Amino acid sequence: MKELDPLVFLAVFQEMLGPLLWLMLLVIIAGTAAFVALLAKEKGINSKRLVRAELSGLLGGVLALVLMAKVSSSGFTDAGGPADWFLIALVFGLGLIGTAILVYTVIGWRKPVVNA
Repeated sequence: MKELDPLVFLAVFQEMLGPLLWLMLLVIIAGTAAFVALLAKEKGINSKRLVRAELSGLLGGVLALVLMAKVSSSGFTDAGGPADWFLIALVFGLGLIGTAILVYTVIGWRKPVVNA
C-alpha cells in the first residue's frame, strides 16, 4: 500500500462493523455538535462535570476494547509487537475521550449551570 486512501479504511470499517459504523458516525457528529453548542452556551467548561465525565470515560475505554475484540478476528492474547499494543492503547484512549465528551454533553444539557 503506497498511498493512504480513506475509502479503503471506510470499506474495512464497514465490513467489520456493518450498520453499527453509521450509527457510531452519527453519534460522533451529533455529539460533537452538541458539545460545541454547550461550550458556546456556557462560555467555558464546568470542572465538576468534567471530572464526572472523565470517570465515566474509563468505562467507555473498556467498552471500546470489548467492541474491538468482538469485531476483530484476534484477541488481546494475540498482540505481539509494539504496534499491536499501541493500537490497543489508541482504541482505549479514543473510547475514553469519546465517552467523556458525550457524558459531559448529556449532563450539561440535562442539568445546566445556574449563573448567580
